[in-house]
Amino acid sequence: MAASRIISHPHRPFPPPPSETHAHSSINLNFKRCRFACVLRASLNDKGAADLFALPRPLTSTQLSDSVSDGPRLQVAYQGVPGAYSESAAQKAYPNCEAVPCPQFENAFQKVERWLVDRAVLPIENSLGGSIHRNYDLLLRHRLHIVGEVKYAVHHCLMANHGVELEDLKRVLSHPQALAQCEHTLTKWGLVREAVDDTAGAAQYIAMHEVKDAGAVASSAAAEIYGLNILAQDIQDDCDNVTRFLMLAREPIIPGTDRPFKTSIVFSLEEGPGILFKALAVFALRQINLSKIESRPLRNSPLRMADDNSNGSPKYFDYLFYVDFEASMADPTAQNALRHLNEFATFLRVLGSYPMDTSTV
Repeated sequence: MAASRIISHPHRPFPPPPSETHAHSSINLNFKRCRFACVLRASLNDKGAADLFALPRPLTSTQLSDSVSDGPRLQVAYQGVPGAYSESAAQKAYPNCEAVPCPQFENAFQKVERWLVDRAVLPIENSLGGSIHRNYDLLLRHRLHIVGEVKYAVHHCLMANHGVELEDLKRVLSHPQALAQCEHTLTKWGLVREAVDDTAGAAQYIAMHEVKDAGAVASSAAAEIYGLNILAQDIQDDCDNVTRFLMLAREPIIPGTDRPFKTSIVFSLEEGPGILFKALAVFALRQINLSKIESRPLRNSPLRMADDNSNGSPKYFDYLFYVDFEASMADPTAQNALRHLNEFATFLRVLGSYPMDTSTV
C-alpha cells in the first residue's frame, strides 16, 4: 500500500508527522550507500535525477578521515593569498594538503568542479561578523557537496615593515570584517581604516611597496611570510573570534552513525501564514536540533505579484532557507523529517551530511 500524502489541514498549525515506521518501510529510506549519492546530487523533488551509475563514486566518512590523516597529498583550494586565515583552515582540515590560493570564492568552486584541485575549504560564518552570504549563494549555484567542517580561531595581529613603530602609523589595511573586529582597538590608536580584499593581501601590499605610514591587520603567519614586524598581537575586540569553514568536494560523503553528524539543506516555500513554522516543525516534532538557519533572496524571482485586489503591485519577496540540523542522513528520523518537509516545500536540496567538528578551538 502506498504511503499517504500529508496534507495540511486548514485548522491545524502544522501537518501531523507521518507514521515513522510506515514511511520508513514503504519509501525504503535506508539509503544504501551508492543510492545516497543520488539524493545529494539532485533535489528531493527533482524529476530528472541523473542516472545512478553516471554519478561520481561517493566517499565514505572513513575515507574522509583517512584523507585527513595519512592519505595522499590533496590539493585544496582556498580564497586569498598565502598567509590567509583560509589557508590555515585548509591545513587544519587536511594537514597533508597542498593549499592552492584563489583570488575569489567562486574561483575555488570552479577549480574543484573542473578537477583542477581535489577539495575546497571556504568560510561560511564567523562568530562576530555572522554569515558569509556570498558562499551561501555559491553553494546553490554550484553542484559541490559539503563533506566536512572545521572551526578556526582567529587571532589578529597589527604588523608593519621593520623600523616602523606604532606611533609612525596613520592608517591600517585589512579585510572589512577584520577591521570591524578590531574597531575599538584601532580607534584607540587613532588609525584610519582602509578596506582591501583579504587580510594576507594587505600584509603582502605593505611589504611589497615598503609602506612606512601604514600597517596591516592579518595573521602571524602572514607576518612571517612577508617579512613584517608584529607590533601587537590579539588586537580583536572580542577574544571569542571563531570562523567556521566548509570542506567541499565533487563527491558526497556517505553518512554514518558512528559519530556526531550535521546535515545542511536548502529549501523554498510557498507564501502563507505559518508556512515557515510548519517547515521547522518537522524537525521539532522529531527532537532534531537546528544549529543554523539563514535566509537568502531567490535571485530568479525576488518579487511575487499579489492578488487582483492589490492592482498587481508586488507584495512578497521569495526566499531560500538554508538550515543546518544535527543529525545524520543515515538516521531514519532525519530521513523522515525531510520526506515530511518535501510534502509542502517547493524546492528542497541536500547540500551535505557530514561529521561535525566537535573539537575545541
